[in-house]
Amino acid sequence: MTRKQGNLLFRFKSIRSTMIFFFTMIIAVALIVFLIISIRYTQENIMENSKYYTMQLIEQVNGDIDSYMDYMENISRLISKNKDVIDYLYDETATKEELDQIKTRVISQFQTISDARDDIYNIAVLSDNGRNVINDGKDQLNPYADIKQSEWYVKARQSNGIAVLSSSHVQNAIKDDYKWVVTLSCGIQNPNTGTIEGVLFVDLNYSAINNLCEGISMGSKGYVFIIDSQGRIVYHPRQTLLYSGLKSEKVEEALNGKQTNFTTVEGENSKLYTVYTSEKTGWTVVGVAYLSELMTGREETQLAYLITALFLIIISGIIAIILSSEISKPLKELANSMKAVQEGHFEHAEIEILEQNEIGMLSNSFNIMTQKIKELMEQIVREQRAKRKSELKALQSQINPHFLYNTLDSIIWMSESGKNQEVVLMTSSLAKLLRQSISNEDEIVSIYSEIGYTKSYLTIQKMRYKNKLEFEIDIKEDILNESIVKLVLQPLVENAIYHGIKYKEDGKGFIRIMGERVENDIVICIEDNGKGMDKEALNHIFDKKENKKSGGVGVNNVNNRLKLYYGSRYGLRFRSQVDVGTMVEVRIPVSSEEDSHYEKY
Repeated sequence: MTRKQGNLLFRFKSIRSTMIFFFTMIIAVALIVFLIISIRYTQENIMENSKYYTMQLIEQVNGDIDSYMDYMENISRLISKNKDVIDYLYDETATKEELDQIKTRVISQFQTISDARDDIYNIAVLSDNGRNVINDGKDQLNPYADIKQSEWYVKARQSNGIAVLSSSHVQNAIKDDYKWVVTLSCGIQNPNTGTIEGVLFVDLNYSAINNLCEGISMGSKGYVFIIDSQGRIVYHPRQTLLYSGLKSEKVEEALNGKQTNFTTVEGENSKLYTVYTSEKTGWTVVGVAYLSELMTGREETQLAYLITALFLIIISGIIAIILSSEISKPLKELANSMKAVQEGHFEHAEIEILEQNEIGMLSNSFNIMTQKIKELMEQIVREQRAKRKSELKALQSQINPHFLYNTLDSIIWMSESGKNQEVVLMTSSLAKLLRQSISNEDEIVSIYSEIGYTKSYLTIQKMRYKNKLEFEIDIKEDILNESIVKLVLQPLVENAIYHGIKYKEDGKGFIRIMGERVENDIVICIEDNGKGMDKEALNHIFDKKENKKSGGVGVNNVNNRLKLYYGSRYGLRFRSQVDVGTMVEVRIPVSSEEDSHYEKY
């Protein structure tokens, strides 16, 4: 069938009129670019304002924390320099009664501070000489905790009387009291020796820091968290989730110090991180705001851009449709012919050329190309069909001569021994094997026939190896009528015997063949309990060439034939474990042909 190509516009030798269409496209593209630039500018403007706003908030939080820590340091300084504290810890001349009086005054001061501040869990002073004051005097040190190895204790001894802050941790210094705290500690100098011989520590709970951080609005889902200079979490509103591994934060990015803002791309959960590090505490305050909340103000501005652009695009589209209606007709004819070629209908693809302009020249080239493609495809089909047949014949011709000789020798030996039943069984199995091997009529056989051929081979091998080989065949009846490429299973069974079971050091060799339908595929598995393969051998299983000594056929031969016939997604897949065995899976598609006649093998 020949398609006619005719159009008044294309009776000219020029298609400059088609430029009208391209002008319309240029207008549309320009409007789209304008829309994209406008939206992007709006987003960037909103983002910059959001970064500035969040940075102001984070600086405010950091300033409040610095002020809070200044206040707590003043408290710790007053305690560590307090005369009663110094006298109690280091006065060697005071009597026990005097020390008890001084300790009472120190405890009173601790109670006054604790009653005034609900953000303080513990106040304690510890001395190397064993004189300690903890909270109200009733608490004791934890006998199972090595306090001197605690990070806050070590840093306090090394700070020359300057207060230091720890990250959040569980304080185990107090007996039977374990709380999450931030510890502010400093060394206490012995005036008699001039060296640090004691430590003051104040355990702060999260109430004050939590109030400072939650008082900042980062949107309905945003939040603020704090990390120390080593990246450990000091405060986080969802700290339990962090330590349980259900949540993570961008700690490394926050500590790299290269930027004060960065964003994460997580779809609807994309976030803006704002980072500010305090020179006083060394802590880094990180604000997390969700971009979906920050960008809510962009919608009204972008809507105006979008409406304008859509209106202009619609107008341009209407004009383009009117002007291109005549231009598109011959191109549609050409497209229909191309689709016919794509579907393999070459007889409906040729176009009759009526004009000598650019479209006519293109149509002529298309006709020539289509004819050449058709010829090449026919040639390829012939070559592939011949290749498949030659490969199958090559495989059929590779019957192992050693196997044949050994089988005949076994038949002679059994005959001489008077084992007539065994002779009949082996001869019958060999006859079936040879009958199908030398039959070149069919390239495709039923699974039932392929299983029967393989069973004959296994029967012979079982009789040859006597009590060293057993096999089991379990093929679902609903796939026995399905078709498969000829001589696929027997080479794999042979490979399992000669390369797996043959080298099994102890026990009886066993081969199991299973088959079933899996959705639209048929899966047949051949499993042995031979010596197996390591990962390196398994990775190169399809690189192996034919075993010249045994005459066996390489699995790459079988795999290539399956892929050639059924497609690249089908073929063989191996799983193996050393000293356990090997399993090869044959996967082919379900055939469309049905044959309800078979005999139980």
